[in-house]
Amino acid sequence: MRYVNHRPNLLKALPALSLVVGVLAFPFATGSATEPSGKVGVEVQNLSKPILCAEKDNVTVAFKHSGVKRFTIEAAHPAYINTLQKDSFAADWTACEDIATGVITQKATPKKLTIYEDINLWITGHTFPKFWRDRKVPFTVSGKTNDTFHLIQVWVRHNERAEEVLVVYPVDGYWRARPLPPKHLGWSAYGSSFLIGPIEDVQGPREVRPVVNLQSLNFDPASKTFEMTFERGGTATVSMSELTDERMRLQVALSEPTKEGAFAALRSMYVTRFNADATDVAVLENGAKAWREEPVMTFTGAKTATSVWLGRLVPSRHNTSAPDFVVSGFQTNDTVRGASDTTSASTQTSAPTK
Repeated sequence: MRYVNHRPNLLKALPALSLVVGVLAFPFATGSATEPSGKVGVEVQNLSKPILCAEKDNVTVAFKHSGVKRFTIEAAHPAYINTLQKDSFAADWTACEDIATGVITQKATPKKLTIYEDINLWITGHTFPKFWRDRKVPFTVSGKTNDTFHLIQVWVRHNERAEEVLVVYPVDGYWRARPLPPKHLGWSAYGSSFLIGPIEDVQGPREVRPVVNLQSLNFDPASKTFEMTFERGGTATVSMSELTDERMRLQVALSEPTKEGAFAALRSMYVTRFNADATDVAVLENGAKAWREEPVMTFTGAKTATSVWLGRLVPSRHNTSAPDFVVSGFQTNDTVRGASDTTSASTQTSAPTK
């Protein structure tokens, strides 16, 4: 089941002394600007399959390399965001007969718990009445642990209200991210998702799905960093290094490379070009003098990609304001990438033009 977009509630009780209008009040960790060695191009595989139901993820763009230990994921508003006068984020159950009935008729509400809260940051967990996997993954923040959460949300304070900017599903390892909302809309949708870590295929209720099996998940509020421990061994950190009304940037570090299979993947939905969360892929490869652009469903993959963009060039009926994604900065060593060493997603998303 895909994540259901919803509008966040305004905060009703914030100390007036600490209100900051128009900027995010807490600092994000940034890395050293030292020029890193070990940059590499990675193999990109397109495992997407055609589908008619807009509420299933059928787009899979997987990243493989036996030595990668660091990379960057960015979520950026689509190039057309400032042209939107109306957003569309409602679920589309057309041609979804096999899943629609159970989802629509489910009346029980999830249990919600705020597990961490300070003036600028909130971490909330949700436990659904039903979820497609029956697993327990301990999640810990500030000494508090809960192993019943199906969904964890990261909320920040911006312009005197709460904004949900990042979610993770501990049970299957899926993540979604979005920038702060554009001023003229006041909100934006989630769309594509991503996986980080050794990816495995498991049998779901109706089809095989790629997942990342987590043994545990921790969050450090001071550094805005998640730490994952994988069942297959090793760990990874996901750090919120930048958050603006243009993009969300996440720095990923793996304790050890993924020797077999993919170390990350982007997942999305495509039914038609006017009903999709992602329609196109653009790839920059080692030694190339230009981006290569292809429709997502016929994308032929790449052998030495240094940057990959997945997104839309024209508005869709489905999750119209949802962000594009850029995965880049692949490294085989442990040097921390700095902000000056990464091309911004807002710049990269302007590269593919039709």
